Amino acid sequence: MQSPIGSTIGPDGALYVAEGPAGRISRVDLHTGKITTFASGLPKALIGVGGPIDVAFIGKTAYVLVTLVDPDVGGHDKDGIYRVDGPDSFTVIADIGAFNVNHPPTISFPIQVPTGLQFAMQKFSGGFLVTDGHLNRVLFVTLDGKISIVEAFGDIVPTGLTLGPRHTVFMAEAGPVPHLPQNGKIVKFQANSPDVTEVASGASLLVGVKFAGGHLYALSQGPGVPGAPPGSPAQPNSGALVRANPDGTFTFLLDHINLPASFNFIGNTAYIVTLTGEVLQVDHVFGPF
Repeated sequence: MQSPIGSTIGPDGALYVAEGPAGRISRVDLHTGKITTFASGLPKALIGVGGPIDVAFIGKTAYVLVTLVDPDVGGHDKDGIYRVDGPDSFTVIADIGAFNVNHPPTISFPIQVPTGLQFAMQKFSGGFLVTDGHLNRVLFVTLDGKISIVEAFGDIVPTGLTLGPRHTVFMAEAGPVPHLPQNGKIVKFQANSPDVTEVASGASLLVGVKFAGGHLYALSQGPGVPGAPPGSPAQPNSGALVRANPDGTFTFLLDHINLPASFNFIGNTAYIVTLTGEVLQVDHVFGPF
């Protein structure tokens, strides 16, 4: 696959993967490894990152988060959430780029793209929570296109997010460039409260977080490349699957992963999608390897 980032387990038990450079959502049969095209014709990435960056389902309907395809970066499309109506037909249900331009952050940090860089989406309360890794905030987007700001941060670079017990939102932070380990964090908050609590820290450039088997796991892409511009991938073969501990540290379960981008669990098995286009199956995550 072409530089995939976001992924999800679909209602049929297959893995669905967003491929930005191809403007495509691919379906991976987890029993055979066969890859087929689920939807194509979405706006493609223009500047290395962007285009379809994440995918999620509500019922049997797929929704795609598309970013960095607007005029800010030389494109002609809208940044936002697209509903998949068919194999090559879509409806934009929310123009997040336009919302961001009309509602800029009030916290001071450098902004290069006013429309932002949306990174991940999580089904929530009949709509979606969406992280913006450039404008450093979390949005709530309804299916009829209403957008509101849930949390606003300083320059912490929010990435993946997941839901825990009692509708608690857990969010991964990559941290600002150069993505130091102490800035790679998991935090938690309630969508109706401004209070944000740190859960664990100590892994570079976190890109995802998931609950499985009663534990909280995160995906670290690894240390940043010295001198690389913001948004660049981490150093090759430096990623890791980690588990959060009650004392706020991480236990590294599997390291030397090459550029992991997202992950999902089915039972005791993790499926890791990498920027190199591979899907890795990691068995017995809850027990010894």
